[in-house]
Amino acid sequence: MSKKEFTEEQENIARIAKALAHPVRIAILQMLASQECCYHGDMSEIIPVAKSTLSQHLKELREAGLIQGTITLPTVKYCINQENWLLAKTLFAGFFKEIKKQAECS
Repeated sequence: MSKKEFTEEQENIARIAKALAHPVRIAILQMLASQECCYHGDMSEIIPVAKSTLSQHLKELREAGLIQGTITLPTVKYCINQENWLLAKTLFAGFFKEIKKQAECS
């Protein structure tokens, strides 16, 4: 019997979950969700981490497709990637719905 490959949906859920797995990234997403866009410099004044650390967290969120950035040197403006955010919501809603309530494990 050969090992089963992971589905594209499983890979996508895991990629997004990894991107959400840090409080700084959650704070970034909450900040971006509350406004149309935000500049990197403005975020660094509000989110309590070094600019280089903030950049790494923004990179993770970008790579997961949850945010997008517009570069107009010397600034970078970020916003939620609405299409991918909707996909993430749909994937997680389906995932949580699949996990049905069962009798207690003993």
